[in-house]
Amino acid sequence: MRLLVFDLDGTLIDSRRDLADAANALIVERGGTPLPVDDIAGMVGEGAALLVRRALKAAGTDLVIERDLPRFLELYDERLLAHTRLYEGTREMLEAVRARATLAVLTNKPQRPTERILDGLSVASLFTHVVGGDTAHGRKPDPSGLRHVISAAGATADETILIGDSAIDLRTARAGGVRCCLVRYGFGFPTVADELRGDEFIVNDPRALTDVITSAQDSA
Repeated sequence: MRLLVFDLDGTLIDSRRDLADAANALIVERGGTPLPVDDIAGMVGEGAALLVRRALKAAGTDLVIERDLPRFLELYDERLLAHTRLYEGTREMLEAVRARATLAVLTNKPQRPTERILDGLSVASLFTHVVGGDTAHGRKPDPSGLRHVISAAGATADETILIGDSAIDLRTARAGGVRCCLVRYGFGFPTVADELRGDEFIVNDPRALTDVITSAQDSA
């Protein structure tokens, strides 16, 4: 493979606690009762606006998206790297596969916090391209961002694998005509069950991605 495109939340990083803490801080400000971390984690993947809508609705509080989305982003910005960490083995995997392919990040998280997280976790230099969900390329499952990264990397769809944890990532890969590898450990993985066709790569551990990449290269 010439290009590996990674999702961020639930794929490279475990950001559940910081996202949940920010959402619950907003819920409390709006007079609601905080939600369990896992409940909020299940709302992640389709952008901050939808996360805010889902969280406030689940908490039974009123939503004014023009007010609540900017406030959530402020609250999350304060907690961006409080608990967020790379999944164990991720750094080693990235350092191993970068010799074989160009690495990129494609996420529905806004660009600025994405870059801050990658920098704060000391992996920003491993990625040649980083595309957030608030750029001109839109949000997954729209494949525009994926196609942009493929073009910028000088690759083709046949030379690309998208690595993610959710149905949104799987739909994006299919829409962009690339192979998909799903990480079972990601908090978005429960969403893919009804959409699997059997032609996906699935791994249980970040370190297993090196074997997937080797297998894909051998079969290309």
